[in-house]
Amino acid sequence: MTDADAKQQVHPRSHQRSGSTSQTSSQQTWRYAVAGLSASLVGLGLARFSYTPLIPALIAAKWFDPSDVVYLGAANLAGYLAGALAARTVAARIGAVRALRAMMLLATLSFFASSTPVSFTWFFAWRFLSGLTGGIIMVLAASVILPHISAARRGIVGGVIFAGVGLGVAASGTLVPLLLQQGLQQSWYGLGVLAGTLTLVSWWNWPAEAKADTVSSQRAKHASPAARGLLVQYGLNAVALVPHMLFIVDFVARGLGQGIVAGSHYWVLYGLGAIVGPLVTGHLGDRAGFGPALRAAFLIEAAAVLLPTVSTAPLPLIVSSVVVGGFTPGIVPLVLGRIHELVPHSAEQQRTTWSHATTSFALFQAAAAYGFSWIYAQTGGDYLVLFALGGGAVVLAVAIDLALPLATRKA
Repeated sequence: MTDADAKQQVHPRSHQRSGSTSQTSSQQTWRYAVAGLSASLVGLGLARFSYTPLIPALIAAKWFDPSDVVYLGAANLAGYLAGALAARTVAARIGAVRALRAMMLLATLSFFASSTPVSFTWFFAWRFLSGLTGGIIMVLAASVILPHISAARRGIVGGVIFAGVGLGVAASGTLVPLLLQQGLQQSWYGLGVLAGTLTLVSWWNWPAEAKADTVSSQRAKHASPAARGLLVQYGLNAVALVPHMLFIVDFVARGLGQGIVAGSHYWVLYGLGAIVGPLVTGHLGDRAGFGPALRAAFLIEAAAVLLPTVSTAPLPLIVSSVVVGGFTPGIVPLVLGRIHELVPHSAEQQRTTWSHATTSFALFQAAAAYGFSWIYAQTGGDYLVLFALGGGAVVLAVAIDLALPLATRKA
């Protein structure tokens, strides 16, 4: 056999082996992404957003009074904040992947437990626990998966993970009404079966946990000014999202006098935007870099939140609903990617910073939800003030982003 013949024998095999390895790596990437999407859909999408369309049915069935329903909704937000605060401790004790599986099981159980109105306290506890699962999943899911993803694909994979939030919003406007046709109790069963199925789908698709890195304790404790600024920006972004999340349906239905059906249509548009949003922003972050992409996202979001204050015609309201819906989960892969840029060499510090960011988001969101409700009451139902304040919050986030480099250079 000549040398040329030998080369012809060897090279095809090496190319085949290389292609097989690349294909395996790609398959693992998308297996991890599916696991993350399933977790965010169960713990964030379904556990939080499916409750909203169930509220009228809960009141009509006389399970709870209207005032009680408000407190039950607040229980989920409180649980989310508690979960964000507890996530790192839970992961340290039982492991992040075990914690994610446990939280998906707990969220599934919460749907079945909510199918019978045992008492207000019983229901409140399960709404709190469903929020807790969302907070822990929000902190841990991406931080478990992204260290195993190449830098060039982290944006799009992060987008897939948090598209589950958008799917939950869309399901709240489409699947839940269909389930309610079978009855209120059957609706909770249906959500539980869906959550259980997604838990099984994700169970064996999580990556092995990476070993803790050996970054110096001093470096791990002190975040850079840019990282601290990002925490505030992410919190301000939460404030900007509240007017649409809480008031867009009521604004169209009662504020503009178009009725609940028209208001529901805008909520569906919001949900469709939320499905596509993280995929678009994640891809943009991969292509342009997460710093510039985040700055552009804040500017676009500011314009969309403020749009109803300029015009309440159908087209501006459609654009506003879709764009703000897109940024509800779409901002997440950008912030995650930016954290990886600011903290490039420590997976543990990345996880810590992301935990702090999630806590900041939860605090600002809860404060804005209660604060805007108070302002709404004090102004006699002036929705436009709320949109103006939300837009102002994200404009402030842009200002912080522009001011940080100047402050750093002066220091």
